This record gives sequence, structure tokens and C-alpha cells, in this order.
Amino acid sequence: MSASQITEHFFRHEGARLVATLTAHLGTHQLQLAEDVVQEALVRALQTWPYRGVPDNPAAWLTQTAKNLALDQLRREQRWNTKQDSIAVEHERWLSSPENETHDTFADDTLRMMFVCFHPQLSTEVQTAFALRTLCGLSPAEIGAAFLISEAAIAKRLVRARQLIRELALPFVLPEPADLPDRLDGVLGTLYLLFNEGYKASSGERLVREDLCHEAIRLVTLLTAHPATQTPRTFALLALMLLNAARLRARTDDAGNLLRLHEQDRADWDQTMIQRGIQCLGRAAQGTAISEYHLEAGIAACHSTAPDEASTNWPRILALYDQLLTLKASPVTAMNRAVAVARVHGPQAGMDALDAIKDRSKLEPYHLFHVIRGTFAAEIGDQITALTHFRQAGNLATLPAERDFIARRIREGEALVDATCS
Repeated sequence: MSASQITEHFFRHEGARLVATLTAHLGTHQLQLAEDVVQEALVRALQTWPYRGVPDNPAAWLTQTAKNLALDQLRREQRWNTKQDSIAVEHERWLSSPENETHDTFADDTLRMMFVCFHPQLSTEVQTAFALRTLCGLSPAEIGAAFLISEAAIAKRLVRARQLIRELALPFVLPEPADLPDRLDGVLGTLYLLFNEGYKASSGERLVREDLCHEAIRLVTLLTAHPATQTPRTFALLALMLLNAARLRARTDDAGNLLRLHEQDRADWDQTMIQRGIQCLGRAAQGTAISEYHLEAGIAACHSTAPDEASTNWPRILALYDQLLTLKASPVTAMNRAVAVARVHGPQAGMDALDAIKDRSKLEPYHLFHVIRGTFAAEIGDQITALTHFRQAGNLATLPAERDFIARRIREGEALVDATCS
């Protein structure tokens, strides 16, 4: 990688981690300072690395630069009273001695900050948006895609989050171990969305962002190692992530073209990861409650353990979707269920299932909704309707791999229509 490429990589992957690390030690009331100095450190890297060369340890360079900038800013502030002076001295001790850091609950700063973000005085929507933006590095547009709402709405949530954090002056204090489960659901939900953005990116040039998937897996793995958070629900989410991540390499071909499940070479699936996922699913079954992660992991297991497409247990998958829709109804879940309905009962039944979705209007701006409708219409033999939906999907898709896939479907449909007319 060139110096510019390495710098761009750190802009994307190290920024959120640095903000979490600095905020963990400076306090959430200094969040803005943490974000400012991290941004300045990244800008300095972009300005100097291409010309002076990349440091031997780029992450350490960025960390130390950000810490030095934070310390300079604290020194410039002249409003410190005697007590604040002692706080500044403590800050300086930490900023100059990273090797002396100690942690009492979670060793990972990002994970620690997530539990702070899910403070009971903040709403779930504000908590999740703030965690995804500040700690996971997702853009407002990517967060909006996860919730099927506009980028502007997410931007408002983020502004409100920062206002509330300043007003409440939330300290960087983890809840007691006995209280961690009260915040666990929010943390798991955030990591679930982070994984999903990596599994199928909502923007950019790449369909798959493996770095986000593996970061989500890493953090959930840490949760399964802590006595207060190693719940069946946590193991179920880890199982879901592992079973889906095992298929990442097979989701595109060498040219970056999207491959549907039945087109993938199952020899490329990571069998070690699949086995680990099955083991985690077994750990998840030790409890009595069933969560949406249990059901989604069960669906993923049906796909991952089938030796070929013809062996896939679609009736089982449909039954799991029926349970999932009862447990946590959403338009996206209903849309995915329609695919299983079509596999079991035929494409017309799948089309009927799509038509029966409540709040179906929320899916209209979603390109995959039109791809599925177009696929059902093509299987029924209605190529004109199929083309209409594929063209709608092509207008909505943003990723090159998805646009290319849809363009191929359009060409196939047009060829069939031409053949019929001739």
C-alpha cells in the first residue's frame, strides 16, 4: 500500500478507536476535544506521511500525536482552579505514559465506551446512533441505511446526543458488573448493525467490508468472556456473525461481481468458522429465552450446514422466519421471509407475501425489495413486470457490484422479451 492508501485506511479504521481511547481517559464531557484532536492527528498524517514516509508503527504515531494535541489544548486553557490543575497533571501523566494504563472491567476502550453510551438517561435511538458514529466510525448515511431512515434524521439524533452528553455531563464510569446486563441489549444491537454494514455495505465501492465484520466479531467475543455479559443472547449473536462471516469470501467473484447464495462455491466457505458458530449456537441454547439472534443464527446455520443448494432445509427456514416475525416484526424481516415462502410454496406465494407486508412503503426506497419482486415476476413468467422492478432497483442501488448485478438481470430480461416478441 502507498502512503496515501495507508493514511486513508487509518482515517477509516483508527479514528473511532482513538476517539474511544481519548474519551475514556478525558471523560465524556471532553468528547468534542477528543474528536477534534483525533481529526487533527489524521490530517497531519495525511499531510506528512506521503512525503516523509509511513512510521514503523502508524497506529502508535496517531495515538501519541492525538494525545499530545489533547495535552496542548488542556495546557492552553487558563480557567483551571487548584482542583482542575491537579486533574490536568493527572491527564498529563496518562497522556505521556500509555503503557501504564489499567482497566478494571473491559480491557477494550471501544467496548467500555459503548456501555457508557448506553446510559439510561439517553434514549435507545440516541444511544445507538451515537455509538455507531463515534465509536464504530459509520457515517450518518450508513447509520440511516441501517434504520431505513434519512441521513438528515440521523444527523439530528447525533446533534441531540452531543447536547445531552454535555448537559448531563456523563462521567466515564462503567456500571457495576451486576448492572451491565441492563445495557447489554443496546450494545449487542449496535454491534449487530456494525456487522451488517460490513456484510453488505450501504455505500462506497465494495460490497463487503470484512474489517467491520471482524471488528464486530472481536467485540462480541470479548462480551462472551465476561461473566456479566456471557448470556445466551450474546452467544447467539456471536453464532450468527460467525456463520454469516464464514461465507464472506464466496460472496463475490475475482472481478468483484456479486454472487447469490446458490452461485457461491461452498468450498470457499470457512468451515472452521462454521464449526465455531455451531458451537456458540449450542452455548446459546442453554437458556430458556429465545431472542431474534437465536432465530437468525438458526437460519444461518441451515444455509451454512447444507452441503449444496438443493439440500437447504427451506421449510425449516420458513418456520424460523415465522417465529422471528412474531418475536420482532419489521418490514425487512417480512421481506426476507417472502423469499423463504417462495422457495417452499412457489414465486406467486412469495409475491403475495410481499404484497401483504405492513409498512411496505418503507421498503420502496430499498433496491433489494425491487430485486426480489423482479425475481418473483421473472420466475412467474412476467418479464415485463420483472424488468420494471429491476430498473427501479438499478436506479436505487449505490454499490458498483449491486448495480452490475442488476444490469445483468436487466439484460437477461430484455433478451427474453426480445426473443418472445420475435
